[in-house]
Amino acid sequence: MTTQTAAFAPAPAGNPVLRVPPAAPADAAAYFAASLAFHADVSDVAAALATAAETGAGPGFVLVDSRSTQAWEQGHVPGAVHLPTADVPRLAPALLDRDVPVVVYCWGPGCNGATRAAHALASAGYRVKEMLGGMEYWIREGFAHETADGTERRPADPLTAPVGADDCGC
Repeated sequence: MTTQTAAFAPAPAGNPVLRVPPAAPADAAAYFAASLAFHADVSDVAAALATAAETGAGPGFVLVDSRSTQAWEQGHVPGAVHLPTADVPRLAPALLDRDVPVVVYCWGPGCNGATRAAHALASAGYRVKEMLGGMEYWIREGFAHETADGTERRPADPLTAPVGADDCGC
């Protein structure tokens, strides 16, 4: 393995990546630890749900789809609870237990609906994480989803998930 010392050389003038220098390591560690407390990725959620199904134990969280009824009917993660963001204040107490963490998702990375739902849930006293990638990446990574016609599964998109491997190794 070759050591790369070029990475430690001063940045060339005008380098847009380093125009603002990286944070100090301790600050970066704190930031990224905080990010992990707020986010879960699709493959980790899928793995937790699969393990729960195999063992008969719960996953330790409830998965909430915060999209509209029309979007929910187009397809949703099996086992998810449907709780549109606008209904959180009214329906969350009847659907969710404040002692069980919530993982919330919406369409995908181009939509901040899950962020709004997570904010509403946290403001109401729930411990919550946002599933990064949402329904789009759930489907793109090849996980099963339920529709009005039954359960569907598309092949994994090689640009978003390892094909022929159990996980991406990250």
